[in-house]
Amino acid sequence: MKEEMLADVVVYKKDDSFIGKLIKQSAWVFMSLPFVVYIIMFRYVPIGGWVMALQNYWPGKNIFQKQWVGFDNFKMLFEDPVFFQVLRNTVAISAIKLFSGMFFSILLALILNEVRNLKFKRITQTISYLPYFISWVVAANLVLNVLSIDGGIVNEVLLALRIIDEPIMFMGIPKLFWWIAGASHVRKEVGWGAIVYLAAMTSINPNLYEAATIDGASRLQRIKYITLPGIKSVVVLVLIMNIGQLLNAGFEQVYLMSNGRVIEYARIFELFELDFGLKMFRYSFAAAAGIFKSVVSIVLVFSANLLAKLLGQERLV
Repeated sequence: MKEEMLADVVVYKKDDSFIGKLIKQSAWVFMSLPFVVYIIMFRYVPIGGWVMALQNYWPGKNIFQKQWVGFDNFKMLFEDPVFFQVLRNTVAISAIKLFSGMFFSILLALILNEVRNLKFKRITQTISYLPYFISWVVAANLVLNVLSIDGGIVNEVLLALRIIDEPIMFMGIPKLFWWIAGASHVRKEVGWGAIVYLAAMTSINPNLYEAATIDGASRLQRIKYITLPGIKSVVVLVLIMNIGQLLNAGFEQVYLMSNGRVIEYARIFELFELDFGLKMFRYSFAAAAGIFKSVVSIVLVFSANLLAKLLGQERLV
């Protein structure tokens, strides 16, 4: 009898294969399919256009009719004196945005985390991240109006306080452009960036704060020894991901805020590619500049990830 019962038992073997997991998670796979198609179509397929950098490209001819020039476009790129000016501007603007953005986002998150009035906290947080949803077309015009010599609030305040005798054309001073771009970026993005750190702070065990309070720790000491170490891994991950964008200084912002007076400090890779690719019709030269930017970005991400690994910090892979 026992043997007959055992014979009727069906043994289900767990399918841990890749196909088996896909079948079990078919609903999630189906939902993610449009995003996968989008990434492939608009991120990977265009990589085929990199071949233009090795040719003397001109529209209307197929790939076999174009003249192959090898790495001549890259050679011309590195010999162009404007290229190093572009590299300097891009790295400088991006670095200012990266470190100032992270610093003020963490600072805002720490301040909001210490607020005990929930209503005030929510209102402040909402006000801080609303500018994130404003396009750079609007945000850049606000900056230009605030710094304008004709009724700009900054000049009006400085004149009223008798700090200056005549209005200053802030957007006409080349060396100020990097800092104006960084400050306007912080104002627009700081609230949104703080959300990540606020979420990380909620995962910290509240018992740690209670124990520190009982031991007589001040608020600053609790921030220093509990909150900051608690979000360290998130800070490292955000830093690694942002380092990959170090050569993306923000085309819209710079394009809308720059002018002929400050172009020496405002010309970044995107403007460089626009000028040579669409205005001068040097498509291959512009493609070479784009490849350089992409390759350097990839190297920066993996270098930052490796450094984090060597230092024993959190990493992407």
